[in-house]
Amino acid sequence: MDQARKARGRPRGWDDKTAQNTIKSLDRAMDVFEHLSETPGATLSAIADNTEQSPATVYRILVTLEGKGLVEFDGSTQLWHVGSKAFVIGARFLRRTGLTDRARPILRGLMEETGETANLGIERTGSVLFLNQVETQASIRAFFPPGTVSPMHASGIGKALLAQMDDDRLARTLGAAPLERFTDYTIVDPTALRNDLIRSRKRGYALDSEDRNLGMRCIAAPVFDMNHESVAGVSVSGPTSRVGADDIDRISAAVVEAARALSTAIGGEGAARKT
Repeated sequence: MDQARKARGRPRGWDDKTAQNTIKSLDRAMDVFEHLSETPGATLSAIADNTEQSPATVYRILVTLEGKGLVEFDGSTQLWHVGSKAFVIGARFLRRTGLTDRARPILRGLMEETGETANLGIERTGSVLFLNQVETQASIRAFFPPGTVSPMHASGIGKALLAQMDDDRLARTLGAAPLERFTDYTIVDPTALRNDLIRSRKRGYALDSEDRNLGMRCIAAPVFDMNHESVAGVSVSGPTSRVGADDIDRISAAVVEAARALSTAIGGEGAARKT
């Protein structure tokens, strides 16, 4: 029985990720699809150049993906775009996490309490992936639609999650490449970033003070599961004209409480690691 169950789940050699166990054509197709998902639209030749594949190969890939609704072609501009089916599949992933449904009323309450946009994000492959957002109605506001990806070292949620990692995982997540600078306030020195993360961990929330975008501030706190592991982050984002230095204490208290409530909602503990 155990052997039959194993055969239905993982084949022999599951952990072998060498070339013999990969489908090269599918790998090339995913390169095209991922590249297209990061652009507002691209020509066939541009996609071929950026993925280092021949135009003929890329065209066959695009036509195949188009047949599945994953990409679309605009004949008037001769541009290829990511398709609506990609959103459908992405939405299924969001449902699988279980976080989004539980987070929605909490984010709405946080937005109403603070008057600023509330966000939910997780770590995915070394970046912040935004899962959900409740926008303020103010004319100037932050906007991170579901599916947006942001660098962790220049993000409130990213720094809230980094602050909860041990040294080994932190080193793996940040990687060996230099940290990218986006503004004069972006922390790109590894030692300075680690010191900032220590402060974030001690106070229970992280700050993005124009790290990514000038004139915008974000306050974020981690969400914990039943194993006391940080699995997501909740944040409030807004212009520095409304989220000023004098507002940090008030807004951070609301963000920390929202993160605690979401931790409880998913069966976790709502207190950040302080040491």
